[in-house]
Amino acid sequence: MRALLLTLLLVSCAAQTASTGRGTAGRAADFTLRDLSGRDVRLSDYLGTHVILLDFWATWCVPCEAALPHVEALYQKYKNQGFIVLGIAMDDSQTVAQVAPFAQRYRLSFPVLVDEETKVVQLYNPKRTAPYQVLIARNGTIAKERQGYNAGDERLLESDVQALLRRP
Repeated sequence: MRALLLTLLLVSCAAQTASTGRGTAGRAADFTLRDLSGRDVRLSDYLGTHVILLDFWATWCVPCEAALPHVEALYQKYKNQGFIVLGIAMDDSQTVAQVAPFAQRYRLSFPVLVDEETKVVQLYNPKRTAPYQVLIARNGTIAKERQGYNAGDERLLESDVQALLRRP
């Protein structure tokens, strides 16, 4: 009976881990989404070479509007050091047409990906929190997750990015 309970517990934990974007040993699960130009972008294109920030946002999210200029500034500051931001718009069919103008208004130069079918959202952000950030080390492990935005959070994020960029 104990063995059965332990097995059920392990299976439950594995299912929960998979549903939050973690593969084996806390590694980020790969995905493919289209950017605003219609080009396929894969997480695996950057694993091993970049520190990656998955930045989940939506056009209807007021805190996202406050956070995005800081995310863009961070990307500009560290992109030549192996840092990439993959902005993941969580807009659905009713608001997806607003994503490109929104990205232009905030002058987002990092790849903006559209997850209209919420495939990646289900992997990494099943509660659909906005904004929501997942910081991934070069080796593919999930280093940090943040939800929401408060003034000053950008300094904490920058500190985390700097630490990961110093790692081989």
